[in-house]
This record gives sequence, structure tokens and C-alpha cells, in this order.
Amino acid sequence: MITFKAYLRLMRPANIVTAVADIMMGFAASGALYSITLMENGFMPEYLQPLSLLVLATIGLYGGGVVFNDVFDAELDKVERPERPIPSGRASIAGASILGAILLAGGILAAWQVSVVSAVIAVAIALLALLYDWKGKHNTLLGPVNMGACRGGNLLLGVSAIPAMVENLWFIALIPIVYIAAITMVSRGEVHGGNTAALKGALLMYLMVFAGIFSLGLLPQFNLLYSIPFLLLFAYLIFPPLVRALPAKEPKLIFKAVKAGILALIVMNASIAAGFAGWQYGLIVLLLLPVSIYIARNFSVT
Repeated sequence: MITFKAYLRLMRPANIVTAVADIMMGFAASGALYSITLMENGFMPEYLQPLSLLVLATIGLYGGGVVFNDVFDAELDKVERPERPIPSGRASIAGASILGAILLAGGILAAWQVSVVSAVIAVAIALLALLYDWKGKHNTLLGPVNMGACRGGNLLLGVSAIPAMVENLWFIALIPIVYIAAITMVSRGEVHGGNTAALKGALLMYLMVFAGIFSLGLLPQFNLLYSIPFLLLFAYLIFPPLVRALPAKEPKLIFKAVKAGILALIVMNASIAAGFAGWQYGLIVLLLLPVSIYIARNFSVT
């Protein structure tokens, strides 16, 4: 029986919250918070409108991307994940395709309302997502980088709140690219068990992410001290599940490592946002974590 909840499951709502954290972090890095002025008729920050539009954009882009993931995987899921909405019959391929197209188009339109730069980034994210859904995920080398590029683009979408800053801060997109590539490598063992080399590679890439965040301390506008508490929490969340999965290579442990990695994206974003905009803003981003965890209790993150 086709249900609304089944289509909602296709969108991975818990994951969408992590995409919102990307936007908030990019927004902080752009320096928009320091450019805020109060409107004459109230206390509405001038940059709240572009931030809201970029949040709507990422909801559409991420939601549409993961919906099409299930559309392209419909035949494979009949064998490996028959409980998923499409193979179980609770969602149709046609319905999912329409939903995915509406979400992607809506995401691009919302970004267009901010700037042409934002729209171009949104189009690039949509194309990268579709490439991953269609071919990228099946390529051992391209897949992780392809997925990481979607997240890196999402971060830059947040930075585009001040379009000129995208050119100045493009390199921070490398951090989520490496991190998501690592999670994608781990996730490939979720059904049949992990590959030791891939898991060790992911561990190394996690360490590279930490090195990348520490290197941001070289920027004059980044205060590393504000990031430290968030980085400690980040390490606590991602390393133990991955280390436990290394020797056993069991699908169940792989799933836990992937889930921890996805949810910890919010903490990673909070750590960088704190460095750019202060610990208070980092804490606001971190508050998205319990929201994502709560939603993840009812909706799968993978």
C-alpha cells in the first residue's frame, strides 16, 4: 500500500538535518554574521532571508538526490533491501521520480532567489547527485569522491550567502569531500560486510579531516580554541564505531559506523562554525544533532 510516510522515508529526513548544518557552517564561514544589520521595522537580521532560502535549497537538493538514489537502485533493492519503500510497494518508481524532480527543481529555484552564484552551485550539486545515483556509486574510486563533492558543494552553497566569498574560501569544501568519501567507503560493506583496506583507508581519511580543520587555524578569521570542545566530541562519535568495525567487518557494525559518521557531520560542522563565528554559534549548529538523532529513530539514515 502506497503511503506518505514511505515517500518521506525516501528523503532520509535525519540526513537532511545534517545538510542544513552544512549550510549553517558555510554561512558562518562567509562572514555574513558580521555583516548583519537590523531592519528598520524590527529585529529581523538582514541575512536571515538568504540563510532561510539556502536552507530550503539544501532540503530540496539533498532530498531529491537521495530519492533518486532509491529510484536508480530499485531493482537491486528488490534483492538486497526488499524492506525499502519502492521494492516493498509502499512507493512507486513514477511517484518517487516526480518527487525527486520537484525537490531538485525547488532547491535550485530557492538558491536562485539568493544569487546567480548560489543557483550555479545548486545546479552543480543536483548534477553531481544524479551522477552518483546513476553511475558514481558503482565506481570504486569515483563514487566516494563524487558523493563527497556533493557535500563540499553544499558547504559552498552556504558560503554563497555572500557570493564573493566562494572564490576566497573554496578550499574548505575539501574537508567534507574527504569526510564523506570516507563514510562512503565504509558504507559499501553495509550489506555484505566490510573490506579491511577500505576501513583502514577511511580511518586515515578521518585523520586527514582533523588535520584540515586544524589547518584552518592559519586563517586570521578562524579561532581554533573555540573549535576544540566540538572536535573532541566529533572524535568521540566517529572513531570508536569505526575501530570496532575494523576487525569484525560485520554488516551490523558497519551500519553503526556509517550511521555515527553521518550524524557526526553536524558536530564537524559545529566545530568549524565555532571557529569562524564563536562557540555560541557552534552550539546553535550542534543543537541540530539531537533533532537528527530523534528523527533517525524512525527513519533510516542509509
